[in-house]
Amino acid sequence: MKGRALVLGGGGFTGIAWELGILAGLAEAGVDLSTADLLIGTSAGSVVGSLLASEPSLEERYQTQLEDPIDEVAARLTTRTLLAYGWAMLRSRAPEQYRARLGALALAAASMTPEERKAVIASRLPVAEWPDQPLLITASDAHTGEFTVFTRESGVELIDAVAASCAVPGVWPPAAVNGHRYIDGGMRSATNADLADGHERVIIIAPVTAGGGLITSAARHAEQLRANGARVTLVSPDRDSRAAIGRNMLDPSRRAGSARAGRAQSARIIETVGAVWS
Repeated sequence: MKGRALVLGGGGFTGIAWELGILAGLAEAGVDLSTADLLIGTSAGSVVGSLLASEPSLEERYQTQLEDPIDEVAARLTTRTLLAYGWAMLRSRAPEQYRARLGALALAAASMTPEERKAVIASRLPVAEWPDQPLLITASDAHTGEFTVFTRESGVELIDAVAASCAVPGVWPPAAVNGHRYIDGGMRSATNADLADGHERVIIIAPVTAGGGLITSAARHAEQLRANGARVTLVSPDRDSRAAIGRNMLDPSRRAGSARAGRAQSARIIETVGAVWS
């Protein structure tokens, strides 16, 4: 089996902050997950993965989460959108069909152009180039539902891959990449941790772990990895972190509290994570 993989799951603005808090706290305690042989990022995790594999330091990335909220209005998955998700699930027999239905929903509901959304993401992602470190970024084709994994070799700009992975259906427009439209990679799984198959040690950091129906849970993927011989630790928000994150992960005003909660939680998981990573 290959070396170590770090899986970074989706979870909106607060998920980015919480993950950076977890990672900064672990690194300070001597467990540096940025040394992974493979990074896998889904939605918010695609942002964190891009930041983790680049300069400046992880501590500096964490500190940016404590600054004043970014200049972006809080979004929300409305009840109407969530009901549309459920209806799409009930009408679909296969995961690809479900994701294609969500893609249609996203295309119809787009409130801004893909170019406008890309500019917003670019303004707060201070990384332009793919890292040398292997990084997988997940998305799904908005028309076909096909699961897509972007890498350095895909011929796609990093910002486009991140925009695709973060395109929550019904909230943000599907990203436009090389003639295709893409929606959030979390519509297959909040972590897509199965992409780490073949690695000996896997840490999954997941602000959202739930699955159900045609979406695979983080726990299910962790079980599959263990069954294939990997040592796996799944990290999700504890009680204090859940309180800090709140009910709306798309609210940028909760970034600082989420980051601090993640850092505090890191002290409570250091032994468990270190036992797998070291």
